[in-house]
Amino acid sequence: MSRISAPRPVDGFVPDYLIVGHVTRDIVGDGHVIGGTVTYAGLTAVALGRRVAAVTSAGDDFDVGRALPSIQFQVRRAPATTTFENVYHGGHRQQWIRAVAAPLDHSLIPEGWRHAPIVHLAPLAREFGAEMITAFSGYGLLGLTPQGWLRRWNADGFVERCSWEHPEEVLKVCDAVVLSEEDVDGDWELLRGYAGVARLLVVTQGARGCTVFQRGRAWQVAAFPATEVDATGAGDVFAAAFFTHLLDHGDPVQAAHYANCVASFAVEALGTAGIPTREAIARRLAAHPLSLTVIQ
Repeated sequence: MSRISAPRPVDGFVPDYLIVGHVTRDIVGDGHVIGGTVTYAGLTAVALGRRVAAVTSAGDDFDVGRALPSIQFQVRRAPATTTFENVYHGGHRQQWIRAVAAPLDHSLIPEGWRHAPIVHLAPLAREFGAEMITAFSGYGLLGLTPQGWLRRWNADGFVERCSWEHPEEVLKVCDAVVLSEEDVDGDWELLRGYAGVARLLVVTQGARGCTVFQRGRAWQVAAFPATEVDATGAGDVFAAAFFTHLLDHGDPVQAAHYANCVASFAVEALGTAGIPTREAIARRLAAHPLSLTVIQ
């Protein structure tokens, strides 16, 4: 049976960026590194000056508080930690899921965390459903990275794309949704359908930047030059930077430009080592003005 534990006290801690989803162990060579949206987006938000809290699940052998001391955790303990194995070929990823931690629900979220200015829902392995949205009120921005609702896995753990069940009920409520074109196998007809319902949808496209959809309008925002070393987590880094800038400044195109800049650092180093400082971001932004194309 799973149980709840908090590696550090939560009393009195008020986050301004709350993320909900599984932390992961990613298989690399003969070992593991910590991964998942909680890790990449959480550490990015920390680097951008946010007080970050996360609601997650992990096995007893994984001390998330020690691994990520800059993030405050509420943890549901499980028999195992969600574990992924990623293989890249020609810029495309093949993925296996080797273990899945416990489901997440409303009971895990401390009352004081439910009003965070940014709430980032980040399902990775169907650890919660759309009902999680009802746990929050009074937030400044409700962001979603729905990749975990767009994947399934077979008996061998091989991850495949699948249909998002009843997306309309979520897209209409969330303030901003970020996903990659790879999440839907490049189905732009499907993505435009999502955009027609969503308040704000951003589709990341790797070295081609991203497309921003809002209220019937669309913009292509160019990527920053980068020498790719490791693309793992870049979309999560983008999302955290996008949500943060959007809350602070309100302009989705400028937020996408900013997030493209932050993500360009993330791909230039292994794992989380590429997450940049605010000073490095400012220098790169100054060197590369916004380049965009109005699509509609």
